[in-house]
Order: sequence, then C-alpha cells, then structure tokens
Amino acid sequence: MWLADKWVDYELIDCSGGEKLERWGRYTLVRPDPQSIWMTPREHPGWQNPDAHYERSQSGGGRWFKRGTPESWRISYGELTFNIRLMNFKHTGLFPEQAVNWQYISEKISSCRRSVSLLNLFAYTGGATLAAAAAGASVCHVDAARGMVGRAKENADISGFEDKPVRWIVDDCAKFVEREIRRGRKYDALIMDPPSYGRGPSGEVWKLEDGLYDFVKLCAGVLSDEPLFVLINSYTTGLSPSSLTYITQSLLGGHASSDEIGLPVTSSGLALPCGASCRWEP
Repeated sequence: MWLADKWVDYELIDCSGGEKLERWGRYTLVRPDPQSIWMTPREHPGWQNPDAHYERSQSGGGRWFKRGTPESWRISYGELTFNIRLMNFKHTGLFPEQAVNWQYISEKISSCRRSVSLLNLFAYTGGATLAAAAAGASVCHVDAARGMVGRAKENADISGFEDKPVRWIVDDCAKFVEREIRRGRKYDALIMDPPSYGRGPSGEVWKLEDGLYDFVKLCAGVLSDEPLFVLINSYTTGLSPSSLTYITQSLLGGHASSDEIGLPVTSSGLALPCGASCRWEP
C-alpha cells in the first residue's frame, strides 16, 4: 500500500464501525467510511465531542451536525494550501490520501530535465494541479463542475500560485480530450481521477468499470512522443489495482505499477485503504 504518511495538518486518529475520526488542522471531524467495517473500541475522547459529525439519513444522504467549525478554514501540505469546507455527502473538498500521489508527481516533474506539460482530468479542487505546478510543470486543469474549478483556483491563489502556468477549464473531460486531439495538442504527463458513476451533459451514463478502457485509449491520443507518466486514480469498489495495470500496459506499453493508497491510523498503527492508483511510465 502507498501511504500518505507525511501530513502535519491532517491526521486519521481512529476508524471503527463505518466511521472515521479525523483531525483537519485544529478541528476534529467524524465522517462515514465504507472501508471501516471493523468494530474496534472507540477509546479516543474525540469520538464523543467532535467539532462536526456527518450522520447518514435512513432515506439516503445525510447532514452535518456542527459544534465549532467555521464556514471554511485552511490546512497546508508543504507549500500547498487548501480551503476546507464541510460539503454535501460528507466531503471536505480534499482527499488527504492523495498526498502520496502529490509526492510522486512532484518527484517525477522535479527530476525531469526539460519542460513538462501536464493534463489533469476530473481535477476536482486541484491537489494534483498544485503539486505539478509547484514542481515546475505547465498544467491544464479540467473538470466539468464549475464550482470545483473555482475552488481549485482559490486553492492556487492562497498557495501563492497566481502566476503559475495553469489553464483552468470547465468542460466534459472526454469532449475536451477529443478536441485537443483534433487540435494536435500533446501533453507529457496525464492525471485522471474519473468518478465511479456519473451522467454526461446529454444524460449518458458513465460507469468506471465499463468506460475506463475506452477513456484511457482516447487519452493516449494526447500523450507526447516522450511521455513522462500517466497516473490513474480509482475509488470504485471491486476494481482491483491490477486491473488498472492491465489497462495501461495493454494500451500504452511501458511499465505500470498499481497499488492501494491509504492513510495511517494513529490509534492502531494500521492503515485505512482509501482507493487505488496506477502509475504508468514508458
């Protein structure tokens, strides 16, 4: 497992009974987590009085119960700074386990002795975009949700990255890639974090396990003649890391390594699995 174990402003304190107890800066949150299927004792006092607790509803969805959290607050990871907000469906606007991939992105770009252009698809609030820009890449950040692109630009601004070479694009990722292919535009590195399930602009249904192979095949058309890496993230239960390796190597050649990504749990010394990633290199 690839562990995001270099955080200072975030900590996974404990997890049990379908929930996790976390520290985000100075605030503690309790949120649902589908992987936390064990029933270990909740001995940490933070379980009893968190600053906010997201409780699921019997009819679906859920709501936040807040005690002391502001509308937003900031946490940092190295030189990257993020605004945290309590959002719908238990989210905060950041997936802290992705920090292990930010490290990989930074190291690959920093060690490359040439300019690097990077395309970040389904780019959310910009963690990977900021990591790539900080390492010296020019980045094209694409997400279909205008609000999330706005949040990403906000994170770039508070990180002091206003002058970094980033293009902020609100668009359907597949349609954007198709247009880039027609334009003849190429990228040296590619990141994608496609959703498990969604609907396109015309109502078409997207399921990751059905559409990922064809999507990666499409994206191969924007890779440069000297690609640096491709990084694919998956939060789809049942899609194994090895499947990501098979897809990338069968389409792109080269070599891919895939694994679970996770967060260390302070109370137990164990690790919570938080999805899978594939790192392809030529």
